[in-house]
Amino acid sequence: MSKIALITGATSGIGEACAHLFAREHYNLILTGRRGDRLDALAKKLNTKYNTEIAVCAFDVRDREQVISNLEELPAKWKKVNVLINNAGLSQGLDPIQNGSYDDWDTMIDTNVKGFLYVSKVVSNWMVEHKTGHIINLGSIAGKEVYPNGNVYCATKAAVDALNQAMRIDLVTQGIRVTAIHPGAVETEFSEVRFKGDKDRAKKVYAGFEPLVADDIAETIWFVVSRPPHVNINELTIMPTAQASATIISRK
Repeated sequence: MSKIALITGATSGIGEACAHLFAREHYNLILTGRRGDRLDALAKKLNTKYNTEIAVCAFDVRDREQVISNLEELPAKWKKVNVLINNAGLSQGLDPIQNGSYDDWDTMIDTNVKGFLYVSKVVSNWMVEHKTGHIINLGSIAGKEVYPNGNVYCATKAAVDALNQAMRIDLVTQGIRVTAIHPGAVETEFSEVRFKGDKDRAKKVYAGFEPLVADDIAETIWFVVSRPPHVNINELTIMPTAQASATIISRK
């Protein structure tokens, strides 16, 4: 039977790129995200192109009961997940702490930390049962370096960094590999979501240099997953050549 990859946040960006790449590599897929219409369209496209089996689970990772019920209701054959890609995440706003929005804070913490944990708990138990698996956690340079007005977003990605290390410790005796990928500037819908649909402001984030694209991160994830079973890459930080740190970018 083909291996199975479960990808959260598969409706766009890095998650969608991972779906294409893992389908190409003959994985069956469990695709999750909030936008069911996008998931269905992606599943149809991948099935037609790669003849891969796909299960679609439309839910918001912030809703614990939705996460548990949707995943646990999958047929038993789908619970033999080989790779979990914890990709669902977002940023909201770019304000100093004193001006921050309570709602934005809740959205980021509930998605990037609590949602991440909900999915990880369910799927890691499946992996423990089968004594195998690989968990890929999408962090960020923001989890390594705090930048002006990044406050709560940086804190959530620092939490992912810490939880990645904790998972590695807790699951090492179970034969489960755990890896964090920490990207710098990647041009996806990320900035558009951060700026709540302001496309012009989002575009300026990537002006004057060549940013990473979603495929760059998907290919990095595939490299990590495709290492021999005795090899675990604990973490990787990947940035555009033009970016030296969270705040230093060479723009033309």
